[in-house]
Amino acid sequence: METSTLALLGGPKAVTIASGDAFTWPIVTAEDEEAIIQVVRRGAMSGTDVTKKFEQEWAAWNGCSYAVAYCNGTSSLHAAMWACGVGAGDEIICPSMTYWASCTSALSLGAAVNFADIDPQTLCIDPDDIEHRIGPRTKLIVVVHYAGHPCDMDRIMAIARRHGVKVLEDVSHAHGSLYKGRKCGTLGDIAGMSMMAGKGFAIGEGGMMTTDDRLLYERCLAFGHYERTGVATRWNAAESNITDPGLLPYAGIAMGGFKHRINQTCSAMGRVQLKSVDARSAAIRAAMDRFWAALDGVPGLRPHRIATPDSHMGPWYFPQGHYRSEELHGLPIERFVAAVAAEGVSGVAIGANHPLHLHNLFHTADLFAMGRPTMLSFGQRDVRQGPGSLPVAETVKQRTLSVPWFKHDRPELIGQVAAAFRKVLENHQALLAQPVR
Repeated sequence: METSTLALLGGPKAVTIASGDAFTWPIVTAEDEEAIIQVVRRGAMSGTDVTKKFEQEWAAWNGCSYAVAYCNGTSSLHAAMWACGVGAGDEIICPSMTYWASCTSALSLGAAVNFADIDPQTLCIDPDDIEHRIGPRTKLIVVVHYAGHPCDMDRIMAIARRHGVKVLEDVSHAHGSLYKGRKCGTLGDIAGMSMMAGKGFAIGEGGMMTTDDRLLYERCLAFGHYERTGVATRWNAAESNITDPGLLPYAGIAMGGFKHRINQTCSAMGRVQLKSVDARSAAIRAAMDRFWAALDGVPGLRPHRIATPDSHMGPWYFPQGHYRSEELHGLPIERFVAAVAAEGVSGVAIGANHPLHLHNLFHTADLFAMGRPTMLSFGQRDVRQGPGSLPVAETVKQRTLSVPWFKHDRPELIGQVAAAFRKVLENHQALLAQPVR
C-alpha cells in the first residue's frame, strides 16, 4: 500500500512516533509542589497571605492596577458583572459562541443576555453586531478573546464609550495574549478569567479579576471576599481595602452571600507558574507557528490567528483552524476530521462551542420561581433569539476545527502531525470517491 493512501482507506498512518511530553500540561515542577506543600503544612489553605502576593504579582505582570483571585473563573465573572452594576431588569451583550460561564451569571443577577454574532475570521464578538443591540437597560458588553485571539478592542471600546456602557473581558482563553502591545485583561473596564487545570495559565482551580478602576476593585472585594473588607474580628485584623462609603456599612458580610475565596494551594502554584509563563507561552507559540508554517499554501485549511502588529495569541489555548470545504470539492468537515484522526493525530475535533442563544436556559428557565422565564421576569424587553438569528455562530461548526495544542516545540512530531493534515488535504478526492471503512 502506498504511503499516500489514507489510513482511513487502509493505508499506513502518517504519525508514527510517540507524542512524549508534547501535550503535557500543566507543567508541574518540584518548586510548584514545594510551594503547595508549604501551604498545606501551615494549614493556610483558607488564608489570604499567599493569595495577596499572587494578586500583586499578577497585576504587575498583566499591567493593571488591581487583581483579585477567585475560587474559579465563573465567580470572577459573576463578581465583575455585579461590580459593573448589572441587576434585575438589565441586559448584557455577549457573543453566542462561548462557554456558558461568560454570561450565565447575569441571569442570577436578574438580567437578560442579548446575544451577538461572531466574526467568522476572529471567532470573537462581531463589532458590527453590537451597537444596534444596546438599549436603555444595557449595562455591560462581555467580550471573549476566543481561543486566544484578541477581540477588536479599539472598535468595541469606542462603541461602549459612545453609549456609556462598560466592557467586561473574558480572558479565560487568552492569558498573556497581546493586542497592539497590551495584554488582554487590561483593555476593557474590568476582566475575569479562569485558571482551571486545562487553561493556558493553569493553577489547579481558580480565577482572577483585573481592573484599573478602584471602585470596581472594591465592589469585587465586597461581593464575596468578606474577610477583606475591614471588619475586625478575633480571626481577622481590621485591614480595610474598602474606601467607598456606599460599601462600608456592609463590611464583614459578603454582598449577596457569596464566598469567592481561592484555596491558597492554588495561589501558591500560581506564583510559581508566573515565573515561567512567558517562556512557556513563547515555546507554545513557536510550536504552533511551526505547525502552521508546514501547512502554508495547502488548500482547505487556514490558521486561526491574529495578524495585527504587536499582537499575539498568548499560550494559544484551544487552537482552531478554518476549514474550507469549497477548496476540497465539498468534502464534509466530519469526513476530514475522521481521516486526520485515522492518521494517528490526537486533539482534532469538529468546531467550537455550541451557540448559547439556542439553549433552553436562555428561553424558558425560571431561576427565581416567578412563573415566567428569568430572561423576562424583571420587565426586560424580550431579546431571546431563535434559529437563524445569528448565522455565523450557528454554522461555525462546519467551518472550524480544533487542531493539536502543542505545549512544547518538538519539530519531529510537529512535522509528522502537519504531514498527516497535508496528506488528507492533498488526497481528499479519495475520500469523496470511496466509502468510509
